[in-house]
Amino acid sequence: MTATRAKLARRLVTVVVGVAVASLSLSACLFSPIDYGKPSSSAAPGASTAPDTSGVSEELKPFYGQTVQWHACNNGDECADVSVPLDWNDPAKGTMQLAVIRHRATGGSPKGALLVNPGGPGASGVELVRDSVEFAVGSELEKNYDVIGFDPRGVGESTPAVKCYDASQMDSFLFDLPTQKRGTQAWVDEELSNFNKFGDACQQNSDGVLPDINTEFAARDMDVIRAVLGQKKLDYLGYSYGTFLGATYAGLYPDRVGHMVLDGALDPAASSLDVSVAQGLGFESSLKSYMAYCLKQKACPFSGTVDDAMSDLAAMLAQVDADPLHNSDGRELGADSLVTAIVSALYSQDSWPYLTQALEGVSNGDPATAFQLADFYYNRVGGTYQDNSYEAFNAYNCMDYPGGATAAQITAAKQTLEQKAPTIAPYWGVQLDSCSVWPVKADVTRQQIHAPGAAPIVVVGTTNDPATPYAWAKSLASQLDSGVLVTRVGEGHTGFNKGNTCVDDAVNGYFLDGTVPKDGLVCK
Repeated sequence: MTATRAKLARRLVTVVVGVAVASLSLSACLFSPIDYGKPSSSAAPGASTAPDTSGVSEELKPFYGQTVQWHACNNGDECADVSVPLDWNDPAKGTMQLAVIRHRATGGSPKGALLVNPGGPGASGVELVRDSVEFAVGSELEKNYDVIGFDPRGVGESTPAVKCYDASQMDSFLFDLPTQKRGTQAWVDEELSNFNKFGDACQQNSDGVLPDINTEFAARDMDVIRAVLGQKKLDYLGYSYGTFLGATYAGLYPDRVGHMVLDGALDPAASSLDVSVAQGLGFESSLKSYMAYCLKQKACPFSGTVDDAMSDLAAMLAQVDADPLHNSDGRELGADSLVTAIVSALYSQDSWPYLTQALEGVSNGDPATAFQLADFYYNRVGGTYQDNSYEAFNAYNCMDYPGGATAAQITAAKQTLEQKAPTIAPYWGVQLDSCSVWPVKADVTRQQIHAPGAAPIVVVGTTNDPATPYAWAKSLASQLDSGVLVTRVGEGHTGFNKGNTCVDDAVNGYFLDGTVPKDGLVCK
């Protein structure tokens, strides 16, 4: 696995929402032809099709009818800024600028524009398309579609962006060791105090945009992008959190859904506590699969059965929690950062050898590789954070998920994790609702999305996906009135373009020929 692919595998990510993990909040019908307009792969930079303003109110026509000024970028691609309302509930309040990149269809005759979102929330679609477009969509879709990457509101190159801490402050926030005993009220108070300070910094440094950073507004933004590209319908490929973004779009604009694939699905109705428990169980399950692999490798620091190895890993986590390991850059590896490293590697089987190296290093007193994995997770390179993905992640999740779990629900969640995920449980702080101290309060309700009248929406789920457990894909596919479930039997996060020919053929056939996969298709 190349460094770029390792980074992207990490960044196709949705982690735990509204609770602290690793000392922080990780948080149909027959196909009909679609009118795509007439985009031209040979058009010069700056050229565009006529925007689609059909059915748009007068107050929104300045956004839907804007002429986008494309300019050459990235050695052959085109880039532009698209204006959207700052507040969709009050379009006259002001504007935001979304960074957009267009990679023209390599085959020369595009079927239309395909929007892609890599997840997060907070991951950059511009970066995804700019650096690894084939990894994002595969060679067949790259050949036949103009691939559109965009940075959602508040993210990456879109402005204003969510900004909180400088690199030194972020290092302290993410990697400093807790001073209080884990699990005590003093520990809870310390963690919430740290997050409260982080949230205050976000409020101070983000130009007042925090109230407007949410998935509903981001989905409405996508409709403006669709329109200014001259598309009557939205073709969309969303990974991980991008499935929630896509499903939200479908719920808002079911009649504008073209081809939509949601890979590594979230359950829109799940609460933040539900998400935390499901992911804790998912990572424990994935960790067991990794251990079965590790025990067959000479370099594996564990021995015996999988249960023996899991017990030894639990002892390793407890040891570094009590006696952290010093890294050459001055950071100390405690249990929280080691869990972050483990989680980072479990997103893809290609990263399992790196996890073995990290755990072998820890067993020998060397935390360097573990910190490299943790740094991949945060997109930290040489002490510098390459983007604002962590900051935007928290901004979205604290506005998308209402708090309010009861003490009884939290106790039940802890008991479930202790029983079914004993290795992960001590460091999966479900009692910490970090969004409870976020400076902006959310007024949302988590609920199912049905999108009545939408064209078929393909939902892809992987059976041992740790980050977006398979149960969520089944739930989303059943919620959507036109949902079609495709199952990839295997490990890791997301299923398309991961080497499974059955999944790839189903997705490519749907986008290219309009062939809707059989609902319930299982790909081994």
